[in-house]
Amino acid sequence: MARNPGILMIATSAATMASTGEATGVWLEELTTPWYAFRDAGAAVTLASIAGGPVPVDPRSVKEAGENDASVERYLRDNALRAAVAGTPAFATLDPDGFDALFLPGGHGTMFDYPGSEPLARLVERFDRSGRVVAAVCHGPAGLVSARKPDGSPFVAGRRLAAFTDSEERAVGLDRAVPFLLEARLRDLGARHEAAPDFQPFALRDGLLVTGQNPASAGPVAALVLQALALAQGAAR
Repeated sequence: MARNPGILMIATSAATMASTGEATGVWLEELTTPWYAFRDAGAAVTLASIAGGPVPVDPRSVKEAGENDASVERYLRDNALRAAVAGTPAFATLDPDGFDALFLPGGHGTMFDYPGSEPLARLVERFDRSGRVVAAVCHGPAGLVSARKPDGSPFVAGRRLAAFTDSEERAVGLDRAVPFLLEARLRDLGARHEAAPDFQPFALRDGLLVTGQNPASAGPVAALVLQALALAQGAAR
């Protein structure tokens, strides 16, 4: 890459499911795997959240030390990233113009605060209209459902994307806990939803939009984001 890109990562601030009171938050692997992939590639990554303060971590996404995904194990030993997760700025307080990509990690918390955040919808639109990368994984595409194209149509309409599937939601027993089924909502908005078999890694890039299906897709999504950034930089030269 000609220069080190800047990536803005925005996590959920929802610590409980409004419908049940059950603890939720970000699915940690979906934050840590891209974080380290981006940082190891030389990108500058800024972590923010919807409301600011500590990012709630879904307790189901962290096991005892030694039993986690490699990126989560790395996080458990990384005091700097743990401190960043414990004290994020609210994304709306940041100047977005210094970033080349927007990344939305998932976790069920996103279903409760991403869709209703008008500032997030406007930010997605701003990145899209300025030719920058927009990326999301698993439930992260919940942050795309309220965004619009310049003509007023849904941001996702006609676009190829992946997200946590309705069958995966039913398989984890949370189809009645979420405010809507994400795949169904995206399809209703006109998205061209694509998927692999449940819980298998799957990511795709449609222009500068990069999405992935589930936690196992976090690494492939990160790789496609870096690919998109390299292509965008090459086109700009």
